[in-house]
Amino acid sequence: MKIIIIGATGTIGSAVADLLEKEHEVVRASRRGPVVVDMDDPASIDALFESVEDVDAVVVTAASGALTPLDSDDDFVRGIQGKLLGQVHLVRRAMRHLRDGGSITLTSGVFDEPMPGGSFGAMVNAGLEAFVKAATIEMPRGLRVNTVGPGWVAETLERLGLDPADGTPVADVARAYVQAVEGTDQGRTIRP
Repeated sequence: MKIIIIGATGTIGSAVADLLEKEHEVVRASRRGPVVVDMDDPASIDALFESVEDVDAVVVTAASGALTPLDSDDDFVRGIQGKLLGQVHLVRRAMRHLRDGGSITLTSGVFDEPMPGGSFGAMVNAGLEAFVKAATIEMPRGLRVNTVGPGWVAETLERLGLDPADGTPVADVARAYVQAVEGTDQGRTIRP
């Protein structure tokens, strides 16, 4: 398969790309790289599909949402644009360009317990998961859409100076994305 990985320079994206490259052709896309795309910019998503053709799958690991105070208007709006609306826009564009039977894998997330600044992430992640489930009946030509909902990644926690034992190793997270791409799941949220 020919697979675009958006966010391929990040911790999760690079692990997913490395794993999928063992058996597939991978196009690594990011804000800074040979193939440029910015989930905050719908025009760059359109340009991506104009420049990369004959695609079987798209994986988005780029859209992240920081812990955001409940009273922060600007952070909420920016986050909704990139993580929620950016991924929704990508699905709407990708379904016009993917080969029959292709797949789209988005990234939501999960918090085990409520935490300060987590209301934004909870809202966006729940919205993405509901969108994916509802969009399945409108996907043409046998296309599939799923989301992976990783919690904290061990390597990210370590980089932040926190206990990596509280996270999931990135290798395990990457396998969940491979399952979404290579499997038959439809409208599902996969939790590594």
